[in-house]
Amino acid sequence: MSSRIVVLISGGGTNLQAIIDACKSPEYLGEVVGVISNKADAYGLTRAQNADIPVSTLSHKDFDSREAYDLSLIDTIDQYKPDVVVLAGFMRILTPAFVQHYLGRLLNIHPSLLPKYQGLNTHQRAIDAGDKEHGVSVHFVTEELDGGPVILQAKVPVFEQDTADDLAIRVHQQEHRIYPLVVKWLCQGRLSMRNEQAILDEHVLPQSGYASEE
Repeated sequence: MSSRIVVLISGGGTNLQAIIDACKSPEYLGEVVGVISNKADAYGLTRAQNADIPVSTLSHKDFDSREAYDLSLIDTIDQYKPDVVVLAGFMRILTPAFVQHYLGRLLNIHPSLLPKYQGLNTHQRAIDAGDKEHGVSVHFVTEELDGGPVILQAKVPVFEQDTADDLAIRVHQQEHRIYPLVVKWLCQGRLSMRNEQAILDEHVLPQSGYASEE
């Protein structure tokens, strides 16, 4: 039986597309059953419609508070009866009530090697720091912004002449490779979160996730 995946987006939806494409494989055991955006013009909604996936739009501008928006968002998500909720470029800081409602089945992807560079402008920050490598992390979402346990990271080199845009392109390529893989692990029941730790195949993952060099 396939796990039901709901994906939240705010923009182009390239990670959404990668997950939709991955779900076509029979062993994936997951199906995207709904895509929700806080922006009606997000191109990711078109990607979903092209794949015959139901979409919903819920604008944060229609609500007086973050709490009210998130409560309505929970109602919208739960109509799809999800097993897994995936944040794929969803540009909202989530309330504790939202996070707790989906704890252990809520994933995010962040363009840095966490715990480095939480928040925004990660590519430029890596360049400014003189880092030799940069990357991307998939992690469980907890109440700490970009602070949940890391499941998997991918590293990319940083070259002297790189701009933030150059680095973003390199990181995006890795995002599209590792995010569908982690979603698959969760759909297959191999991945879980217990005691603020990521567990894969009954093994506690280290701070930097699976296949780390630690």
